[in-house]
Formats: sequence, structure tokens, C-alpha cells
Amino acid sequence: MQSHAYHYNQMKMTLSRAEYKEIVRWTDQLRPTRQCMKTLKERFPKFLYRPPLANASPCSACSSRNRTASHSQSTLLSIFSLEYQKRTKRTFSRHHAPEVIDGHYQRYLSGAKAHPAAPVLLELANKADLSPALMARIILERFLQGPEGEMPSKTVLNSMLKEPSLIPDPILAKNIYQCTINDCCYGPLVDCIKHAIGQEHEVLLCDKLKERNLSFLDENQLRVMGYDKTPDIILEVPIAVEGHIVHWIESKASFGDDHSHRTYLNEQFWSYWNRFGPGLVIYWYGFIEELDCQRDRGILLKDGFPADIVLCHAAQQNGPPHQPQ
Repeated sequence: MQSHAYHYNQMKMTLSRAEYKEIVRWTDQLRPTRQCMKTLKERFPKFLYRPPLANASPCSACSSRNRTASHSQSTLLSIFSLEYQKRTKRTFSRHHAPEVIDGHYQRYLSGAKAHPAAPVLLELANKADLSPALMARIILERFLQGPEGEMPSKTVLNSMLKEPSLIPDPILAKNIYQCTINDCCYGPLVDCIKHAIGQEHEVLLCDKLKERNLSFLDENQLRVMGYDKTPDIILEVPIAVEGHIVHWIESKASFGDDHSHRTYLNEQFWSYWNRFGPGLVIYWYGFIEELDCQRDRGILLKDGFPADIVLCHAAQQNGPPHQPQ
């Protein structure tokens, strides 16, 4: 799988908390549409370019710039997505009040009747400051509601959101499709892209380990062995990175902000540390520099695959620590 991901470790994508807050302040006024990426790039042009590698040929330098720009833009989009999800969680309940849903639905029906060719649902979502994909879900659920108020099954609802052609009303189907493809934070298309990007980075991590001839067990192998909650990689021979021992590696295809990192620490990283010892977390789209403060306690953060790896051969005879009982 060829991707710009293979060049991520050549760039520094960590941000100081001050730099991060500057971006966050700007994202407060954006909506989760495709246009938001253009606005972010215009506001933060430094994310569009990083110098090419030293001694790179003109061709490879150009290629490196393109990949760097893609990565930097992905960092901006990841930050915006995380912030917009927080904003949505704070306001989502009011959009689910029955009277609010009926109001949204009636406005959609009136708009669609008056302007059947217009992107009525997308415009309605923007006016309501709600994710287009979430607005689409609310309206479709209301459309499918039975005469006695019975709600459609999640299976039916999700299948129609994934494949709008299944919706019996062609105008609503078109509006649902428009909301799905124009939302960069929510919806079945975004879920599919996020899953693919996560898988791509796990493959990238395995390829990097193989390039270094490092012996490891991946998540699937660990589950077969009886582990229930595991990092993406356990090294059969521990390594040292910047003077810190690493037994396991977790891949995160996102930006590491305060909220997400704290959640991961409590729900994943400390659990891995208790069972397997110290480890490394790779936030491929960068993280807030100040969060890398647990090194002495056994959790190291990087924004790419580490270059300075030292094998700890003395630990080889022990194998993966803490085998399941």
C-alpha cells in the first residue's frame, strides 16, 4: 500500500499548547463541510509547506512537499474534527427534543416542496449549526417513523444512510446523499475513511518494524493467544527509544489533544502499561507537546516511527511480558 504515510516520520507535527489553542479558537466559527478545509488552509498557511529533505533530488523534493502538505492538512482536519465533535456533544441533546425534530422536519418538507432541486437539508443543517450527516439521520428517522410513533430499526436506518438509493422518496434520498458527502466529521462515508486510515497506519507501523527486522506480535495474533485488551503491537524483543524502554506500540491515526489523550490514558495506555510494561504511542498527525510528560512513568509519545532505535537483547529470553493466565 503506497501512501504519503510512509514519509510522516520525516516531519515534526507536534504543536505547543499555545499553537493548538490558536487553531482551536479559529475552528469555533467553522461548520463541518468540505469548505472548512479551504478556510483552515487559508488561515494557517504554514501547514501547507514544510522544507524538503536535505540532499533530496528536485523530483523527490517536489514529491516530499506534496506528501508533507497532505499530512499537514490532515493534522488541521483532525484538530477541527476533534473540536467539532466536542461542540456537537454539548449541543446534540437539544436537537433531539421531539418538538425540535418536528420543527426541522417541517422546515425540510416545506423547503423540498418549494425547491425540489436545492440542497435543502444541507442548508438546514448549516443554519441549525448541526452536522449535515447528523441532520440527515434525524430527518430520515422522522421520515421512517410509523403512524403510531414507532421508530425504524437501526439496521434499516443505517442501511439507508449508507445507500440513499434505498430511500423510497427520491428527493429525500438526494438530500441525504448531499449531506453525507459534504460532512467531514460524521456519517457513514467519514466512518469508512477513518477506518481505512487507521488500518493504513497499522500496516505502515508493521512495515516499519519489518524494515528494522524487529520481531513483534500484532493485535490479531495477540487475540488468538488469549489477550482481550491489547495494544496494536507487542515487541518480542524490547527496544529503547531516546533512552526509554519500549515493550509495546500503539498507533493513533489522529491528533493527540488533551481530551483524547487523557481518555486513551485512562482507558487504554495505563492498562497496557500495567500488563506489558512501558510503551510507545505514535500520534501520526501530531500531538500537543506538553502531553509528552509521562516518559519517566513509561509512556512515550512520538509523531512518527522513531529513527533512533536500540535493541534490548538482554530481555529477549523473557518474551512478551505478562502472558495471560
